[in-house]
Amino acid sequence: EGVVGVRPGDRVAFANVQGAYAQYQVVPAERLVPVPAGLDPKLAAASLLQGMTVHYLLKSTYPVQPGDQVLVHAGAGGVGLLLIQWAKRLGATVYATASTEEKRALCLEAGADYALPYEGFAQAVKALSGGGVDVVYDGVGQSTFEGSLEALRPRGYLVLFGQSSGPVPPFDPQVLNRKGSLFLTRPTLHHYTATRKELLFRAGEVFEAIRAGWLRVRIGAEFPLEKAREAHEALEGRKTTGKVLLIP
Repeated sequence: EGVVGVRPGDRVAFANVQGAYAQYQVVPAERLVPVPAGLDPKLAAASLLQGMTVHYLLKSTYPVQPGDQVLVHAGAGGVGLLLIQWAKRLGATVYATASTEEKRALCLEAGADYALPYEGFAQAVKALSGGGVDVVYDGVGQSTFEGSLEALRPRGYLVLFGQSSGPVPPFDPQVLNRKGSLFLTRPTLHHYTATRKELLFRAGEVFEAIRAGWLRVRIGAEFPLEKAREAHEALEGRKTTGKVLLIP
């Protein structure tokens, strides 16, 4: 009663709303987005949160332009694989880091120009790029932060959007000056989908990219909902690639 914009039977998706580990969920109608006809519901579930994250990172936080050089950490993860594909679509040269040869092969398959181990990545990127990249998209945090700063060109951007290895310790902002007047930002999806207009815009472009076939979503593993603990253990053990789904 009183709900507008959605009717019983509509196929919808939501993201960034707490309580998704459930068979049923109450979600404000204004946070629901329509799932296009013909789009596999598993793909919709696998892509919405991470796809919109990639969208705001590449289109709004640091708008990537043709010819830009981009470093993506955790390139074989759910966000990383989408970042690689979309950055290439925008005309960037993409460097990706990953922890194993298998994961680096996935980065190259997704379109990365270079796939590197974490050890010594900053020096390798600076050498390959001719002095540093324009932007680093870092969802790893503590273990990559200093290297990410080193990998940037003067006046480059470090976009710190996660901390899978732990939070970055406090540091002196003068470091940004000494390393070339660098920019540092810590964005979050909530502030880039705060209005329904922006939510629908980002979700619509993600779903359209998947339907068009140029954005491929890798579902690396599926777990029944009652095995959510095992899913988290696999994630924390860095045993997964792509997106992990829980099936109610």
